[in-house]
Amino acid sequence: MRMRYLSCFILVLLGLTFSMEMRAQQDAQYTQYMFNTMSVNPAYAGSRGLMSMTGLYRNQWLGLDGAPESQTLNVHTPLKRSKVGLGLSVINDKIGNGVNQQTYFDGAVSYTIQTSYEGKLSFGLKLGASLLNIDFTRLNQYEDVEFTAAENIENKFSPNIGAGLYYRTNQYYVGFSVPNLLETEHFTDSDNSNTEVSSYVSKERISYYLIGGYVWDIDYRWKFKPAFLTKVVAGAPLQLDLSANFMYDETVTMGLGYRLDAAFTAMVGFQLNRALNIGLAYDREITRLGGTAFNSGTFEFFLRYELSRNYSRVQTPRFF
Repeated sequence: MRMRYLSCFILVLLGLTFSMEMRAQQDAQYTQYMFNTMSVNPAYAGSRGLMSMTGLYRNQWLGLDGAPESQTLNVHTPLKRSKVGLGLSVINDKIGNGVNQQTYFDGAVSYTIQTSYEGKLSFGLKLGASLLNIDFTRLNQYEDVEFTAAENIENKFSPNIGAGLYYRTNQYYVGFSVPNLLETEHFTDSDNSNTEVSSYVSKERISYYLIGGYVWDIDYRWKFKPAFLTKVVAGAPLQLDLSANFMYDETVTMGLGYRLDAAFTAMVGFQLNRALNIGLAYDREITRLGGTAFNSGTFEFFLRYELSRNYSRVQTPRFF
């Protein structure tokens, strides 16, 4: 009965995700999203059963001056002898050679309940904030064109909250989350004579995430894991990432991926020991931008280090 109710609940969430109106998309995207779950779903905190620290660097559209760069650091751990997990996530996005830079600081807490012999359902809450800096003086200007810059923004503080669900067994996982529930407005028009009308140029929209994956044991050495990430946000097309990864001898991971109407991706990872895992990904755009001479694709690198006082509890490297 528990599994029947859970399946119905997941189907309802899936229907809601695909039926929402779409308008804008602003959160950073990652090719190795399966190793960056903490950044988008607070319910993931503590789910690996030990302290886990992950750093990820993404350099987008190599060769394009001022292209986006993203750095992510997240740490999470379960509390000893409890059902609670805690996590901390820091994300730094930069575009335009420092014209626009935004840093997010998030704290997460999760609570996990056992739904079956293998199944666990986690509820997560996130409390965070961001600091926004925009320096218009860094914009390239033509000599013969007079440019009047708007007023710079320095360390604009914007609080936010988020929530998520994450269900997992030894073979598969699925999660639904809304990392930022508050829609922050920027560039409010202070000269507007009608104070009842809110005028702005930029607004951070709410993003809805649905993630999932399944692990098949092909034989005693090979594992196969297809995974997906879906992001829906008002004002932009649906983002759908699909990936297929193979793990050999619980040491080497390799796979391919596809981002809907955007890019093909390739990934490789190495479990150097029980504690240290590294990975590299490459995106090749299939849009009109991808065919230009100044775009050499996107590179992404991640490193994960995990601590455990009792490694006998961690029998094999986790695939998710």
